[in-house]
Amino acid sequence: MAAVAAGVALVASGCATDVSTGFLPSDTGVTNRTGELIALWNGSWIAVLAVGVLVWGLLLWAIVAYRKRKDDNQLPVQLQYHVPLELMYTVIPIVMVGVLFVFSQRTVGNVLDVSEEPDLTIEVYGKQWSWDFNYLDYDVYYSGERVALTGEEGVAEQLPTLYLPVDQNIQFEVKSRDVQHAFWIPAFLYKSDMIPGRTNTFQVTPTREGVYMGKCAEMCGEFHSEMLFRVEVVSEAEFEDEMAALRDAGNVGRLGDELNRYGQPTEGAEG
Repeated sequence: MAAVAAGVALVASGCATDVSTGFLPSDTGVTNRTGELIALWNGSWIAVLAVGVLVWGLLLWAIVAYRKRKDDNQLPVQLQYHVPLELMYTVIPIVMVGVLFVFSQRTVGNVLDVSEEPDLTIEVYGKQWSWDFNYLDYDVYYSGERVALTGEEGVAEQLPTLYLPVDQNIQFEVKSRDVQHAFWIPAFLYKSDMIPGRTNTFQVTPTREGVYMGKCAEMCGEFHSEMLFRVEVVSEAEFEDEMAALRDAGNVGRLGDELNRYGQPTEGAEG
């Protein structure tokens, strides 16, 4: 047990800068949602760790206190029932699960809330093995192609890039053109399934400029590992310049369901 504790302490000291985020790939300043998600995660694993320490302590205490002594050949007192203990074993787990449920439901409800009027709506299509981004409010689009990951420098800059204006409420409507995908930006701490024939919707406000990586988080075929994209959170002026660049390149309009592999219509948006 001492060796395990020492190992945990060593790992924690080596990753001290990540302890406050529960070792999640983000921090509280990336979006308006990451703070409460990190708080839920940290609260959950701290509670689980506390319960684990208590259980380990009781287990070790029982082993030591009730071990068989030398020359003790009598059986311990046999009890068929112990109502207080049985009530404790039943009530305490119910209370713990109930508390976790309340905090989880509150956080998930906030994350899935799409009642606020969005500043920008982006329609995202996943496809084998790239992405289409429709900036609906600007009537422009970006269509990505598969980028082979060769390990050479500069390949990351060729990935499809999703531009987001900082400090604006963005509504994502995510869909699939062929098989099931998943739209995931790890730094945003949120993943949304992309199911053929359905639309899933969520809102988020990026609050820190920077470059983040996104990926498909659902096994979708041979080149699933190459289905990556970049996310650039930029100032409003730079975002306007990127929209103008798409328009100047002739990427005007919307790439819709007509490009789906099976031509299936997409159902209405769901939160």
